[in-house]
Formats: sequence, structure tokens, C-alpha cells
Amino acid sequence: MVKQFSARVSKKNRATVDMSSSISRDLMKMADERLLEGAQLEEVYLKKIVVKGQVRTKFNDSSIKELAENIRVNGLIQPLVLHNDNNGTYTLICGERRFRAMSTLDEMEKCPCFILEGKTTEELMAIQFSENSSREALHYIDRADGIYNYQQATRASERKITAALGISKSEVHRSLLIAKLSKRFREAAKKYNIEKYVLLEFDALEKGDFKNEVEQLILAGEITKRSQLKKVLTSGTVVAAGKKKIVGKKKAALPTGLSANAFLKAMETKTKNMDPETVKMLKTLVSETKDMIDS
Repeated sequence: MVKQFSARVSKKNRATVDMSSSISRDLMKMADERLLEGAQLEEVYLKKIVVKGQVRTKFNDSSIKELAENIRVNGLIQPLVLHNDNNGTYTLICGERRFRAMSTLDEMEKCPCFILEGKTTEELMAIQFSENSSREALHYIDRADGIYNYQQATRASERKITAALGISKSEVHRSLLIAKLSKRFREAAKKYNIEKYVLLEFDALEKGDFKNEVEQLILAGEITKRSQLKKVLTSGTVVAAGKKKIVGKKKAALPTGLSANAFLKAMETKTKNMDPETVKMLKTLVSETKDMIDS
């Protein structure tokens, strides 16, 4: 049987749907049904919503204003996710940007929300992480902090975190490394939009003067891209105040055409027919040469 389709309708004659006044349980299909299973859709007064620790910590004031205007005109299309505290208040789980935007609108007293009850701390953190990480605007620092906080709360292994949050084990591992960096690094990453691999590759450097120099450049926002860090690591130099500073030892240059191994072998051969004092001096020279070549 051939399927029948309705006749096309011109744009000017098409009906529009006011989502803000016709919210139904069908909106559950827009969310993660597994995570929001059992949630009730209700309207809740904004003053009863409590904001605690959230995954997202970076907000753009101008984007909040734009979102507020959009909500004022079109209403809230995607409900907030709350957890019933059973004491007259609700803890915000997902949708802090939307909540912040609505809080700036004098005419908005309440909004549609998915109400969760009886969820464990682990379940709420998984829901919060899943909802926030699905949005491109979530900064990788906030994502890393969310994974780290989940690990601290649940004492779960990386393998269990992977299963619970639905992300790769490598991403879990990298995120935990980033989350353990100092607060200064995480704040600089947000302020200067530093690529995450800059932090990861910096963290892998051996401690020393060179690493300290690179650290200052990163914190000052002078190294923000992986390619910039690679140039510094390759050259063994840092650029500060327009001047090039050599950090660490430079390998000793060998005569053209003479390899390091050939040079050492030749030096050792010379010791066969020499007096003990000269042999001792040459061995010392060979040892120092090896150190320079290996450093």
C-alpha cells in the first residue's frame, strides 16, 4: 500500500505551536529517558530552586542576556531538571544557564521542570554530567572537574567511570590529569582559551628550570596552542620580553662527519699504550663526553 502524505501548506498558512503553553510529557523524548526515568513534569517557582555545585562554572554575561530575551519572547522550551529536597525546595541539577537567564526576567516567576525524587548522589552527578557535556559550550575544564568530582564522590575506577558516564577511558584519564592541575592553570585555561593538550603535555615535562619557565608563559597566556608549545619544546628555548633565553644544557657539538659512538670508541682505543696517569685523564674525558652526549 502506498503511504499517503498530507498536502503541502505554504509558509504563510502554516500553523505555529507555542511550546511555552503546551508543554507535555512528550518532551521527555528530547531528554535522556534512561537518566530521567520517573521524572515528573511540573511548574516550579524560581524562588524555590536552590543552586549548589554545578558542572559548568564559566558563563558569558552577554549570552545569558540573549538567552533571557529568547525565553521572554518564546518561553522556556527545554525544562530544567530538579531534585525534590522534600523540604519545600528543589536542587537544580541541569539548566543553570536557563535558570540564570530566567532569574533576570521580572515577569517570570515559575517555569516547567522535570522533578526527580529518591535519586542517589551518584545518579544525580551522572545526570548532571550527561546533560552538561552534551552541550558544546561546556568548557573542557568544567568537564574535567565534573569527572573528577564524580570519582571523588563514588571512589569509582576509571573503567567504572567510563561505564557510568558513557565516555571513553582515555578521555576519563586525560580529564583526571587536567582536574588535578593547580587552580591557577585551570583558571588560565579558561581565561586565555588554552588548548587542553597544552596542559597535558606540560604536565608530562620533567621538573626543572625549563618547566618552570614554560609554566610562566602558559599562565601569562603566551602559550595557548599545542603548536606553540611544540616549538618551545623542540628548541629548548623560551621567549620572554622579546629576548631569547636558553634554558638547560645544549648538547656538545661534534666534529663534522664524526658520530658520537665513533668518537668514544676512538678515545677508548688510545688508552691501550699509554702510561697510567694519561689513561686516567682520558677515561675522565671519555666519561664527561658521554655525559654531554647523553644529556
